[in-house]
Amino acid sequence: MIEKHIVLEDIDPVIFYGVNNANILMIKALFPKLRIVARGEVIKVMGDEEEMCAFEEAVTALEKHCARYNSLNEEAILDIVKGNAPAMDRAGDAIVYSVTGKPIVPRSPNQQRLVQEFERNDMVFAIGPAGSGKTYTAIALAVRALKNKEIKKIILSRPAVEAGEKLGFLPGDMKDKIDPYLQPLYDALQDMIPAAKLKEYMELNIIQIAPLAFMRGRTLNDAVVILDEAQNTTTQQIKMFLTRMGMNTKMIVTGDMTQIDLPAAQTSGLVQALRILRNVKGISFIELDKKDIVRHKLVTRIVEAYEAYEEKAKEERLRLKVEKEKNLNVPTLN
Repeated sequence: MIEKHIVLEDIDPVIFYGVNNANILMIKALFPKLRIVARGEVIKVMGDEEEMCAFEEAVTALEKHCARYNSLNEEAILDIVKGNAPAMDRAGDAIVYSVTGKPIVPRSPNQQRLVQEFERNDMVFAIGPAGSGKTYTAIALAVRALKNKEIKKIILSRPAVEAGEKLGFLPGDMKDKIDPYLQPLYDALQDMIPAAKLKEYMELNIIQIAPLAFMRGRTLNDAVVILDEAQNTTTQQIKMFLTRMGMNTKMIVTGDMTQIDLPAAQTSGLVQALRILRNVKGISFIELDKKDIVRHKLVTRIVEAYEAYEEKAKEERLRLKVEKEKNLNVPTLN
């Protein structure tokens, strides 16, 4: 009789063991010749060596399934232990799976293009209106790369710019002060990574969320780096960010040209970067539009209403400018 300890490294043990330990109880029933004790992330197994090898193979396959789908049920356990592919109705084009096991898939042709361009290029700009899925899809791609061990870390950043209102001095330490600006990134991560695992990743700096100002001086290797709300970067900030790129690193820059919150006199770094980098090899540009919006149907209508208003205002400004020029050119009588 031999004894082995198996450590569950890439998954949340709570999901692996199941509600009321239903999954681990079923695994024990499928390996009656072994004595199995599971505590935390460690499974202690005692028994026959041949049976032990079969158990280790099964646990490795179950762990991979659990890491991919963020779920594990008795039906999948039975199929995997028997050596069959789990009979699961899964979307073939899923990027990753949510914490509830739901597939996260591209929901529009432009989102699909974002996925494809990420695979082909090391730097991708995704520009589009609110709700078009650019940030959510970008984070899903980063999580997939991490799960597949293609990278060692995910780095998410945003410029700390208020959206039209001054919040003043926020209480707490540095993390407390910057968290309100970064909450949309936390929300997406919480959809895709179980809470316990996300906490561990953040404590180990495998997933880093930081304001843009903290990027200066760094070289970012073996990572997927996402810059969100890039329209609110200055010209110096975005150049500094893009030049942080290291070896085996991919960057995704997202932004919405209609939501620039910088002072009127300041040029958006994203606007300038799009002009300068448009023809640089290895950089891809995806432009999402109102057809890609996947939020409430009212969001599309709101975007359309604002577009119509801004077009009308632009026409009015042009008309006033023409009238002013005409008045200046009218000859005066002496």
